[in-house]
Amino acid sequence: MTEGFHVHGPHEHEAEHAAQHGASDPFAGRIAVMTAIFATIGATFGYMGGATQNEALLFKNEAAIRRTEASDQWNFYQAKSSKQNLAELGATLSTGEQQARYQSEVARYKKEKEEVMPEAKRLEDESKAAELKSEAAMHDHHRWAQATTLIQIAIALAAITILTRNRGLQYTAYGVAAAAVAVGALAFAHI
Repeated sequence: MTEGFHVHGPHEHEAEHAAQHGASDPFAGRIAVMTAIFATIGATFGYMGGATQNEALLFKNEAAIRRTEASDQWNFYQAKSSKQNLAELGATLSTGEQQARYQSEVARYKKEKEEVMPEAKRLEDESKAAELKSEAAMHDHHRWAQATTLIQIAIALAAITILTRNRGLQYTAYGVAAAAVAVGALAFAHI
């Protein structure tokens, strides 16, 4: 029968030691609770970072779709312009009944172009609006990512605090966690 290796983290070792020897270490207990709180905050920040990234990608996709639709409308507009130009040429080069037919085509293509242009402009505007929403969501995503990174650093400092029992590191971990919460608040406020 083979036995596997199990590597204990510093907090697990401390917890086992306290359980085996019946000793209670209030300092380690406080740091463990602090670490659990930091991890909960970090999980929330991570979730929000992922959600805002997905939102940014959806807006970016919407912008691309609207840009393509606008391009299609402008191509349609250009085709109508080309047909109008050919009809104008035909009207110039012809006379009588033929000229009247070309002139009616010129009027028809001009009217059709006037109907296409507002739709193309509307789609362009929707594309620009979606692009701006995507940029704003990516900004929020970056804030959430910064907050997540800071809280992870605070967790690492808390682990080192347990090993070294250094109160300065404990307060540094608190400070970094406070900075993480502040950056998270900026993300939440869309700043």
